[in-house]
Amino acid sequence: MRWFMFAMVVANIAGSMFPMLMPIYLTELGASVGQVGLVFTLSSVVILILQLFGGWVSDSIGRLRAIAMGSIGGVIGFTAMLLAPSWPWMLAAISISQIPYALVGPSFGAFIAENSTKENRGRVYGLTETIFQITGVIGPPLGGFLTGAYGFKMMLLVAAMLYSVGAGLRIWMATTMTSPEEKAPEKLTIASFKFSLQSMWALLIGGGVISWIFLTDGVRDIAFRLSSELQPLYLEQVAGISVEQIGILGSIFSFAMMFTPILSGRISDKFGERVPISMGFLMVFGAFMIFLQANAFIGFAGAWVVFGIGVGLLSPAYLSLMSKVVPQNLLGVFTGMFRSSLGLLSLPAPWVGAQLWERFNPRLPFIITAIVALITVVPTWFKFKAPDKVEIPH
Repeated sequence: MRWFMFAMVVANIAGSMFPMLMPIYLTELGASVGQVGLVFTLSSVVILILQLFGGWVSDSIGRLRAIAMGSIGGVIGFTAMLLAPSWPWMLAAISISQIPYALVGPSFGAFIAENSTKENRGRVYGLTETIFQITGVIGPPLGGFLTGAYGFKMMLLVAAMLYSVGAGLRIWMATTMTSPEEKAPEKLTIASFKFSLQSMWALLIGGGVISWIFLTDGVRDIAFRLSSELQPLYLEQVAGISVEQIGILGSIFSFAMMFTPILSGRISDKFGERVPISMGFLMVFGAFMIFLQANAFIGFAGAWVVFGIGVGLLSPAYLSLMSKVVPQNLLGVFTGMFRSSLGLLSLPAPWVGAQLWERFNPRLPFIITAIVALITVVPTWFKFKAPDKVEIPH
């Protein structure tokens, strides 16, 4: 677990250096606001396809091996972003960079679930999420500083070098270490892939907690993607915030988030996951209210503090709940299929958000997202209850 988290932190410091700045870089490469939304919409198609296979690969060959495979794709993706000469080429590069997201993402939560007990899982997720926030404290301001001082190319070069170090550590782990709970690798066959998808589909339509997670997260994901990629543009073009300050906001978010995952885990273990999840959505709604009223850096900093607290409450509780309602041998494919299904629903959202910005008002996408965050509290409170026993579908 120590090597696992160390490699994860190194790789994700690099991964957190550029996302908040990428929309701005796309405009420097000649993209309009509408084309920025189109880039993130089209690149999402790739992640939808990759995630379906990524979780299955993780379940079949093991978490560490899947993470190593994803990391190799990440090195290729960083190299492609560094060399991209225009925004259409950057679209292709961003798509390639989704490979580690598809393979590492499903394996991260599953690896932790396999190395913890049901009684303390919330606290373990809380601790690992707290450690993980080091990446957000260091990465965004480092990316903002390098971009402001030396330009986007230099920032991407440093990020690529850091990521390569993390990828090397992951490959070393996959070839020399084995998780105590890891089963023997299975062959990647069409039959096993089909069985995994059929099993997960049965869980998704079963009408239980998983169905409600799927429905509520589908609506929430659509609303959040209306505005998430537009936030940096709003900060720069509407509020007049510099790229260095945008990087600092990312650090503020992660610093604030560090204080709540352990609390979220303890609340989850003692009172159930629905409590911190409901609290988290209320905090996110409050953050959007502050964001929409702010007109100076200090106001946006306050909004990002509340954002960090809210997301810090959400993440460990969601991971803990899903690990309790999904059979362990299907955790990877569930994550991949779940994210793909939600991504399919929200696929046009960045483009729609950009149209709302250009045709009506830059504030409108954020207002819609805030309203949905508030409404989501209701089904979360009444339906997010983990059963005592999880049955594996046949």
